[in-house]
Amino acid sequence: MGRAASLRAPRTLVRERETGDSATLLPLMAQLRVIKNRMGAVKTIERITKTMQMIATAKFTAASQRAAATKPYTERISDLVHEVSVNAPEYDSPLVKGPSDPVKREYMLVISSDRGMCGAYNGNIFKLALQHIRACKEAGIELEIEVSGKKAVNFFRFQRIDVRERYELGDKPEFEAVEQIADKVISEFGEGRYDAARVIYMRFISNSQQVPTVTQLLPMGRPEEEGSASEAEGPAVVYDFTPSVDELLDELLPRMIKTVLFQSFNDSSVSEQMMRMVAMKAATENAKDFGRTLKRKFNRARQSQITTELTEIISGAAALE
Repeated sequence: MGRAASLRAPRTLVRERETGDSATLLPLMAQLRVIKNRMGAVKTIERITKTMQMIATAKFTAASQRAAATKPYTERISDLVHEVSVNAPEYDSPLVKGPSDPVKREYMLVISSDRGMCGAYNGNIFKLALQHIRACKEAGIELEIEVSGKKAVNFFRFQRIDVRERYELGDKPEFEAVEQIADKVISEFGEGRYDAARVIYMRFISNSQQVPTVTQLLPMGRPEEEGSASEAEGPAVVYDFTPSVDELLDELLPRMIKTVLFQSFNDSSVSEQMMRMVAMKAATENAKDFGRTLKRKFNRARQSQITTELTEIISGAAALE
């Protein structure tokens, strides 16, 4: 009887000890599961942001090549128009001088992105747009606003600001689509509907610098009105033009406006991909850092669990003696 009781006692103690272990270790085990699930989620996020960074890098390279290919043409046609305008002081066009009778109305085109995850790209553009809207309102100028990009559509809808028309040109703006926008603006401006036409976009300067910019498309203004530093360099060159200066400017001015607007769309696309690439790289690094932090927490919780188990085993063994 005594031997049988002594054999049954350890089993009873073990069952009691196992019950105690389950009650004691349940919070630690639950904590381990939570941390492990979070580690898996962070790892998934890291893979997603890394993939988005690689996609943004590829798109940035393509967009940068497109913008670099059109920029020399944009600069050269602008210089050509200015050179011709200097030699045509009597040229009369609303595209240069603006409407004869101001109507207190302006046109504004805001270029944004279709997708997010690009840092402060859209936020900086919308901030500048709101500043321009407030300035026009204080001056008593009515604005007709058009937007390009889904983010701008949602932003102005949230701000309860009326938008006349929206465009969706995507990551690869085509010149034909931009030309249609420019033709409409030139036609309406020529009819005297606006005093000025401006575009708000993210200007790409370098990989480390993108600046939200307000560019005036119309009226152009004459180079001498803007001030020229060429006077100190010597007398201006006089050209003979064939066909006439007026015919040249009638052809070059609309083409220059279309080119400048197209360059604005290209710069916006480059800036968007650049800022998305930087944002996704930062997100990937943050995910890695947070993953390492969770790994340390997991190791500490696991070590605490092992220490508790060893303590319970030692205590149980001591109770059997």
